Amino acid sequence: MTAPRFQLADEVLRRFAASLRSAQLYSPGHPIIGRNLESLSGAFQLLHSLQPAVVIGLVGEEVIVDDMPMARADTLGPLVRRLQQSGVDRITVDRGVTAGEIATFVSAVTTIDARNGDGAEAFPPMAHIRVGRVTVEQRVESSLTDMATIKRLYSDAVTVASDVWDSAQSEGRPDATVARTMIDGLAQAVAQNRTALLALTTLKNYDNYTFTHMVNVSILTMGQARGLGMDGALLREFGLAALMHDIGKVRTPIDILNKAEKLTDAEFAIMKRHTVDGAEILRMTPEVPALAPVVAFEHHLRIDGSGYPDGVSRSSLNIGTMLCSIADVYDAMRSQRSYQQSFPTDRILAVLKRNDGTQFDQHLVRRFVQLIGIYPAGTLVRLNTGEVAVVMSVYAPDPYRPHVRVLLGRDSSRLDLPFDLNLWETSDDPQRPASIVAPLDSTNYQFDPLLLM
Repeated sequence: MTAPRFQLADEVLRRFAASLRSAQLYSPGHPIIGRNLESLSGAFQLLHSLQPAVVIGLVGEEVIVDDMPMARADTLGPLVRRLQQSGVDRITVDRGVTAGEIATFVSAVTTIDARNGDGAEAFPPMAHIRVGRVTVEQRVESSLTDMATIKRLYSDAVTVASDVWDSAQSEGRPDATVARTMIDGLAQAVAQNRTALLALTTLKNYDNYTFTHMVNVSILTMGQARGLGMDGALLREFGLAALMHDIGKVRTPIDILNKAEKLTDAEFAIMKRHTVDGAEILRMTPEVPALAPVVAFEHHLRIDGSGYPDGVSRSSLNIGTMLCSIADVYDAMRSQRSYQQSFPTDRILAVLKRNDGTQFDQHLVRRFVQLIGIYPAGTLVRLNTGEVAVVMSVYAPDPYRPHVRVLLGRDSSRLDLPFDLNLWETSDDPQRPASIVAPLDSTNYQFDPLLLM
């Protein structure tokens, strides 16, 4: 967090508190109320110069502006505490908010009790101010063991990735504030339930490849970084850099970006510019860590000097670049698109291992194999005895033999009581499943295996 952003957020809160106090103490139209509202409007304008929206959250006893804990809720006065008790604990103020909207909002806050505490319904419609509750998805820390909640977190992240992409196209730079907030949630999930979150990267959303790819590469990069012992702010920096690795493609002509056939040499030369464009965009974007433009520039370079940008060589690549590059190739190859069928994991890993480490660091590739496995968590598989199971977790010493949960019997009927197996454990019982025969396409089944993990 930068000092100016924190200071501006603190100024917004102080002006907000002063406006509420004066509205409570003085009759409507009093000049003190007007001066305080003018100051509050100016404070929002300054903070909006750094970001398109300001989110004030009232969570427990804390006031949070975007991702920054700021103060105790009682510092904003009893009116805001009353607001929270009525069922409103999130206020979003968008760029472009008018002084009239701010005055309407403050007036509504001061009279909310007279409206029977109806929460968000007590406020008149305002184009740039929204109120509501902090949702389960936003309080991600409360239920990270619940796969349904993590799926919603993932879905929300894909939506945010779309917004980040759109802002880069329309404004010339991505909305780093919403990206950072989203990455905070994903990083927390990686730290607390990495296996479940990695399982979601096995989903194949053909319609939203660009945005699911952004999120998947971020998750896969943070998963690797976490395995190397990274945590906290550093883990989030890796995640944000990976999320933005392809942002330069907003400048790539759409006919080249979405071309179904193989690109011509001239078209590929244009496509390759996205590494330079991405680094340039991110260097000019406030609130983006210094790692992000480095990863955007380097992620198609290789240890042996191949790759692009053309003519660029490095004695070594940034660790963030190397982790992101592995994640990028893996997710691109395992995703089905209009011009490419998805590849099985063992073939993808063979590509990562080829050329005896001249393209990818083989130590990092080996760790990636241990993280992902030949059959990643969340994959539906058929066992050698005919049962169908979902992979629960990878067994690092033998990636071919993970921990699975058996869902369908040998006659393809759903089991009333699914049971778990460690395939790496040997048994003298010939009826006991011992290995995986093949991965299966979960879309051919009438249930979501992820929700049965």
